[in-house]
Amino acid sequence: MNILFVIEPSTATPIYRQIVDQVARAVAAGSTQPGDELPSVRAVAERYAINPMTVSKAYSLLEAQGIVERRRGMGMVIRAAAPAAMDTRLALLKPAIDHAVAVSRQLGLTDEEALAAMRDALAELNAHDTTKSAKKDRP
Repeated sequence: MNILFVIEPSTATPIYRQIVDQVARAVAAGSTQPGDELPSVRAVAERYAINPMTVSKAYSLLEAQGIVERRRGMGMVIRAAAPAAMDTRLALLKPAIDHAVAVSRQLGLTDEEALAAMRDALAELNAHDTTKSAKKDRP
């Protein structure tokens, strides 16, 4: 698995929690396979210019939650598990939605304006994913 984290140091969410949440969501969505390797602590720390102890803490929490396991000679790998049910995936999404709703209220947006912004963001992401897929399919 070649997971790319989206690390946002300026948010209130600690970096280790961002890593834990992103791996948990990838597993819940079924976008990882049992046995997929996580990038090494050193590789993540260097790529995102963060402290290796932060990455190590995230990986230890993932191990404690039973999402990954440590394998000798391989590092951390995704444990065997079926993709999570829709209600579990929605529960993982709820904190982000709650945050977006709170921010939209702070900005004085109407429900329609906030929903339109969400639709626009989804459309932009879908267009980006389609473009990426088309480039991958080229010879």
